[in-house]
Amino acid sequence: MKKTILLILALLPLLAFTAAHKFYVSATDIEYNEQQKSLQIISHVFTDDMEKLLQARYSDKLALVKGDEHPAADDFIEKYFNDKFRVSVNGKDRMINYIGKEYDKDQLLVYLEIEDVEPIKNIRVENAVLTDLFPEQKNVVKVEQQGKIKSLLLMRDNLSGTINFSN
Repeated sequence: MKKTILLILALLPLLAFTAAHKFYVSATDIEYNEQQKSLQIISHVFTDDMEKLLQARYSDKLALVKGDEHPAADDFIEKYFNDKFRVSVNGKDRMINYIGKEYDKDQLLVYLEIEDVEPIKNIRVENAVLTDLFPEQKNVVKVEQQGKIKSLLLMRDNLSGTINFSN
């Protein structure tokens, strides 16, 4: 009995490190396209996290599985991003167009665009995506304009931030 307890105690630290640790993080890339005068946005989120969120908010039967996707998945994703993702450029709130989405391994790539954008002096991004279901969610936002790259780390207690390009 004593040997069994010692063996379990010896193996316990090894078992603790083999358990899968779940990270709640998204990455959003915003790039200013000078020729088209638009912001092209790609938001990378884990598909299973987005599926859980959409099930909790809209329909428990919703599936984001390639080939077995819920017919209204795009509508729900667009509605959710319109509610949780906002951008203002040079002090003006901008309308975000949902372009579509695609699956890439365990990630969902959501494509958005903002049209008629002058060069960015400052950009304010609010990204509350997934923070309503996952309190530890972190959303990394990277903004690129004319080769300059700046970024923000947004989370539940700090959902928005501003980047200045004028300096």
